[in-house]
Amino acid sequence: MGIKVGEGRGSAIGRGVAVAAVIGLVMMSQLESVEAAVYDVGGSSGWTFNVQNWPKGIRFRAGDILKFNYDSSIHNVVVVNKAGYASCKTPGGAKVYNTGSDQIKLPKGQSYFICNFPGHCEAGMKIAVNAL
Repeated sequence: MGIKVGEGRGSAIGRGVAVAAVIGLVMMSQLESVEAAVYDVGGSSGWTFNVQNWPKGIRFRAGDILKFNYDSSIHNVVVVNKAGYASCKTPGGAKVYNTGSDQIKLPKGQSYFICNFPGHCEAGMKIAVNAL
């Protein structure tokens, strides 16, 4: 009683290695597709008035980048907390960006951004985003 072709231990091990290789390739392809996305805040209009509805419908993930493009002589970007967003007031120690071309990496959770030039936040120059 001999071993028939295809029934030896080597072929079972070979199939296991092949399955593991396929699983590894699938996992690697998934990792590549999870790269951070880059979003131009406000789309083609940029960071300007009435931008507060821009994030609606966008699914942000932690690590995504928000690009704020604006005229730095008349606007800025300030990272605020929920209260600062609601009141359009800049809390002490808030991070202020003012280059006109700022890139901010999103942490997991809720993030709030306003322009703190007088009247700008009140005119809708603010966004709130939630990154998963």
